[in-house]
Amino acid sequence: MADLLARLEAHDATLWPDGNVAANRLGWLELPDRLLAEAADLMEWAAGIDQRRVVLMGMGGSSLGPEVLGAAWRAAGRSGGRELVVLDTTDPETIAATDLGDAFILLSSKSGTTLEVKTLFARAWSLLPDGRRYAAITDPGTPLAKLAAEHGFSRCFENPPDIGGRYSVLSRFGMVPAALVGYDLTALAQRALSSDRHAAVDLGLAMGEAARAGRDKVTIVVPEDYRSFGLWVEQLIAESTGKRGTGCVPVPTTETERGPDRHVVLLEPYEPEDLASEFIRWEIATAIAGHVLEVDPFDEPNVAESKENTARGLASLPLPAVEVHDPGKVGAWLRDVVRPGDYVSVQAYLGYGRDEALESLRRSLRDGLDGTAVTAGYGPRFLHSTGQLHKGGPDTVVAVQMVRRTPVPAVLIPGFPYDFATLIAAQALGDLRSLQDHHRRVVRVAVDDPSEVS
Repeated sequence: MADLLARLEAHDATLWPDGNVAANRLGWLELPDRLLAEAADLMEWAAGIDQRRVVLMGMGGSSLGPEVLGAAWRAAGRSGGRELVVLDTTDPETIAATDLGDAFILLSSKSGTTLEVKTLFARAWSLLPDGRRYAAITDPGTPLAKLAAEHGFSRCFENPPDIGGRYSVLSRFGMVPAALVGYDLTALAQRALSSDRHAAVDLGLAMGEAARAGRDKVTIVVPEDYRSFGLWVEQLIAESTGKRGTGCVPVPTTETERGPDRHVVLLEPYEPEDLASEFIRWEIATAIAGHVLEVDPFDEPNVAESKENTARGLASLPLPAVEVHDPGKVGAWLRDVVRPGDYVSVQAYLGYGRDEALESLRRSLRDGLDGTAVTAGYGPRFLHSTGQLHKGGPDTVVAVQMVRRTPVPAVLIPGFPYDFATLIAAQALGDLRSLQDHHRRVVRVAVDDPSEVS
């Protein structure tokens, strides 16, 4: 164990298979020290922002960590700071309902080319063309950095490039939003530095060995106030380990779920600042689980497939009609196709605000399938998260894709030949085709709310 930790901290890329990208993706190990050094500067900048509301536009590793931090701050009833709204969707209903009028806008993308960020910015700029109300977070020299300079953004935070998106929450991608919310970044850095790295290695070894023994459903039991932690840890584990036909399947839940294929882990933060320790704990554990499973935890070989399918669909509009099934017969279909050791992935290409209905459906399907692991998430958010696992992981996923049945008023994207409704439809169709190309079992239904599925 000590040897594994020493090798990890020495950036020893031979911990993972040859041909990996790990050698230039280990900068996250030093992030607690980097954060301690720059905490004062980030907090001073945040204090100078006049707006009391922040809208963050980003996907995956650029958005899920900030979502967790913002939700934990609210749940704890902390005063001061700013409201954080994370806009990580292309759903027109959600976008139209997000008020930008009194907001400060953060654009966040490691690559600087994320389609969702580009389209969300195009609409935002048409409504609020004032660079002083924007900041960007990206890697050095990206198209987003160039856009920020051309539009006179108040600041462009360039992140160290040796940090992958899902390992970046303690970098500027997570800490700039955290400072705006009101966190003491020095306290977060100190909690991260105090994290027990040896225990994190133990957790990773246990996760990887359990998966190899058939207990690959990592069931993470989180307190209700930290429910959103599941969004972040889902991406970290699924995108890091779900490849080469293997992987750990993260199943975040607020209640203990057990079964022969489960590996249960409890999350025990006592206050929002404890999240910093949990972040580094799970990052180390996931990297070590990748070592056990003999996969590179820093690449995502299948993520591009759905994006490419989406691009092809948008290049040849209109989109083709696709068969949908009766939502009232999903349960019966699942009972016919689900096998021992499978898990069900509920994928909702619907507007936000349906969390309780999604969770109710998740539990209902789980109980109707004798405790089979069931996960649920919004599209296209999950494409930047668990999507890698669905295509590259074990052939145990059974997907239920939900698309909108009743059209909503169009939300245009200035400068683009399609609107947001068309974009999210193309993303759903692109992922459907990718799942089918991998011979995954998938059913598609058209609904306006998850409660219509039974």
